[in-house]
Amino acid sequence: MEKQVEKITSRDVDFAKWYTDVCKVADLVDYGNVKGSMIIRPYGYAIWEQMTSVLDKEFKKLGHENVQMPMFIPESLLNIEKEHVEGFAPEVAWVTYGGKEKLEERMCVRPTSETLFCEHFKKIIKSYRDLPLLYNQWCTIVRWEKTTRPFLRSREILWQEGHTMHATEEEARNETLQMLKVYEDFQRNYLAIPVFVGRKSEKEKFAGAKETYSIEAMMYDGVALQNGTSHYFGQDFAKAFDIKFLDKDNTLKTPYQTSWGCTTRMIGALIMTHSDDRGLVLPPNIAPYKVCLIPIGNDEKVTNTLNTLKEELDSKNITYKVLDDDKTPGFKFAEAEVKGYPIRIEIGKRDLENNNVTLVRRDTLDKIIVNKDEAIDILPILLDTIQSDMYNKALKRRNKMIYETDNYEEFKELATKPGFIKVNWCGRTECEDKVKEDTGLKTRCTIMDEKASGKCPICGHDATCKIYFGKQY
Repeated sequence: MEKQVEKITSRDVDFAKWYTDVCKVADLVDYGNVKGSMIIRPYGYAIWEQMTSVLDKEFKKLGHENVQMPMFIPESLLNIEKEHVEGFAPEVAWVTYGGKEKLEERMCVRPTSETLFCEHFKKIIKSYRDLPLLYNQWCTIVRWEKTTRPFLRSREILWQEGHTMHATEEEARNETLQMLKVYEDFQRNYLAIPVFVGRKSEKEKFAGAKETYSIEAMMYDGVALQNGTSHYFGQDFAKAFDIKFLDKDNTLKTPYQTSWGCTTRMIGALIMTHSDDRGLVLPPNIAPYKVCLIPIGNDEKVTNTLNTLKEELDSKNITYKVLDDDKTPGFKFAEAEVKGYPIRIEIGKRDLENNNVTLVRRDTLDKIIVNKDEAIDILPILLDTIQSDMYNKALKRRNKMIYETDNYEEFKELATKPGFIKVNWCGRTECEDKVKEDTGLKTRCTIMDEKASGKCPICGHDATCKIYFGKQY
């Protein structure tokens, strides 16, 4: 067991190295041949499949349909919305040759698909009867990031992007906030990650958006991770692409648009919120395998008990993994811990002499000896308890690293600590720039359910909102 655990650097010694070690030792990723690219291995992809399965069902419940857009965007098409292209220009990868022939017009490998969707929407939207148009795409995008890290920032990213068109501003705004709520509920109920939701500043909003709302999570080290965004575009893209529809009053009108998305970055969030020096710790609601069965020895009674437990787990639709190779029990225990299976069931001859098996919680490593005939009935309650305990543990840690001040000198002192700083803010970009220059912190998101109640500590002007500042991944 020690050999496997030794491969993981302590997170309190070197958090960045610890994170990379967990990704590698848990067999989530490997590095590709192109710098900044990653190979998502089967177990890492299984976690992503869990995420996509849950979210896809939620999207479809709300009437969204999946589509697939092309990977390449002609430069002329990308340039139609000026603010949009300027925002993405530093990260765009360009294709200039097709085979041996130089292309007449270079094409970018999509960094996002707003322009592709708008070109298509122009062709298919004719009447108010075509609206709302609710599309979603599961795909890859390419952004030429300078600094990369598995799941958090890579040059090729797995993600989903929703794109919708609406007849009225009210409908589009409701869609923007509705999808933000879907992300928020998913983070809390499945990933066991406490998040803040709010509006991004004008400086930090998505290129081309009127308003951007984000899901902001705090990692174990106090650094922020933006875990999903929802954008209200208004009519800017639609006007740029000359998209119009004939309304009920027989007049041509311009529709209102939204976009929203999340990525494999959520796997990074899982790791950095819950995992420890032994490896992954996965919340039961998102774990590909909720239970790990570990038979100890080749005794007939052990084998029979294993087979019985497998049948019972199948009957209750509880996913499981069996570690029944010839490795030592200690190695199997370490493997189960590294992979983060929420519960492992140890099936040993000694326990079975008393008709028992041992359950081990991955989140706490607590051992529970139970009657083998009752083990499977206990699991649903125990899995729910683990899910709840993991969320509450993460919430407690996050709340300890949230500070509040109305004094800028104190703000600068607090900026040396890990965590978020909550302040009244005037909303001016000048203050954002000053904070970044003085401390390296950026705005995260406004606090939607709290009103401003004083002066901005940075400039002394009247505050218009409350906002969080913090370092980010």
